[in-house]
Amino acid sequence: MASREGGGPAVIVTGAGSGIGRATAELLLARGWRVALVDRDAKALDEIASQHPGNTRILLRTLDVTDEPAVGTLVNEVAETFGRLDGAVNSAGIAADKHVFDTSAELFRRMLDVNVVGTFLVGREAARHMLKAGRGAIVNVASISGLRGSKGRSAYGASKGAVINLTQVMANDLAPHGIRVNAVAPGPVETPMVKNLHTAADRALYGRHIPMKRYAEPREIASVIHFLLDESQSSYVTGEIVAVDGGYRGAGIITDPT
Repeated sequence: MASREGGGPAVIVTGAGSGIGRATAELLLARGWRVALVDRDAKALDEIASQHPGNTRILLRTLDVTDEPAVGTLVNEVAETFGRLDGAVNSAGIAADKHVFDTSAELFRRMLDVNVVGTFLVGREAARHMLKAGRGAIVNVASISGLRGSKGRSAYGASKGAVINLTQVMANDLAPHGIRVNAVAPGPVETPMVKNLHTAADRALYGRHIPMKRYAEPREIASVIHFLLDESQSSYVTGEIVAVDGGYRGAGIITDPT
């Protein structure tokens, strides 16, 4: 196997098998980063591997982000393989659209475990390695549902609200060590998860409330994540929650395009 050391900054991207995580990994590769693509879906990673034969800037690993020992082992492996760790993107997550009466405690706990605890574990372990260099950036994928109370989002919205607060706390704790922590809060995005979750009625509702009148493409979220990772562009940005939502969060009465 060819050496993966040297030749650009290194980053871990969780949830890299599809959607925002995959778009982010692909963009970072195109910009010269070395990327550890992490996902629980081995088939998705196999498909990505087939598209990048012999690429020594890629490391593909399966991981359950809620498994604390496994997270520590994986982050150590990535740092040792690449010889450094400059960034971490926490894109792994699950979602559900259920009325509060239909939301079980089991679902609620699972949502918190994956979306919040998983984000915490990967971020914490990545920060341990960044500490050695006195620099680094962590970007968490939150959601507009963590900023506004949308229907059917009791578990999902609560988990993403927790990610937002976690981002700000970690930014505070890690700033003295030169480590920046930020989050993106996407609105609806054309990802496989959203396509499975949103009905035609949901799309119509969003269409009435988003000034830009469309869902985002994953690459549009990825470009903001890249900005937040890149120290040459965002070296004085930490603790920020960047809404990438077509104007949804700040909209009142929507302008009629006709």
